[in-house]
Amino acid sequence: MTEKKRRLYLNEYRKELLERVERETPKEDIINEFNVRKGQGITSPTTPSTTEETRLLMEYIDRANVFNLSERDEKRGKVLKLRKFFKMKRNQQVEVYAKCGTESLYKVGKVSTIGRDFVMLTTLKERMWIPYSVIESANIPYGIPNYSNTHQHFLYDNNLRNKLVHQFGETVAKRDLLKQQFFEESIQTNLEAWKDTWVAVYLDSEEKKLGKISSCKDGKLVLSFFGECLHINLVDLKYIETIRLLTIFTHVFKRMKG
Repeated sequence: MTEKKRRLYLNEYRKELLERVERETPKEDIINEFNVRKGQGITSPTTPSTTEETRLLMEYIDRANVFNLSERDEKRGKVLKLRKFFKMKRNQQVEVYAKCGTESLYKVGKVSTIGRDFVMLTTLKERMWIPYSVIESANIPYGIPNYSNTHQHFLYDNNLRNKLVHQFGETVAKRDLLKQQFFEESIQTNLEAWKDTWVAVYLDSEEKKLGKISSCKDGKLVLSFFGECLHINLVDLKYIETIRLLTIFTHVFKRMKG
């Protein structure tokens, strides 16, 4: 029979704990040394390893989780991997290969917004909304430096910091950059913020609709084109891009001629 474990009372436990502390060899902690100098007090370490090792481990675990999820749910895994890739390349040039019906597309632009179900790319001339569902592959253009991380940090002043603590919702709602930082918008909510913007909506390789964004809610994008209203189901769109005045006049001329 196994020997019964002796019950340890609180006063005995405290005595034993204090003896262990006295026997411990003090370990130099350079981080807390500087924290004390700056008057920030002492913090407990999160892991026994160094801070850079902990961060690398966290990144490794995060990526491993994405691939594990992909093995069990390929569709969801694809979205998670694309979102992760675009977040790593925010404000950098990327190339996207997508399908619009039977037509293959190749788009290059700077990653501007990473949403829940889409990515927005921008160039000097246009802005593009591409749903993850049509993207076949994404990469860095040949000859473009591959930066490990991007310049996507915000400089928070004390006033902004206080507002985020005490009036988080109201403060974030007023700034698009903060909304992108804290939330992942859907393509519906993002397009709603671009009212009165002229766009071309591609539904298939041979079908596209032109118009000015009137609203985007309840799963439908509403475009207005000189008095006409077009209702488009968001699930049917392949990608959207902004258009210039010349394109609008050309389209109107073709309709009048036809």
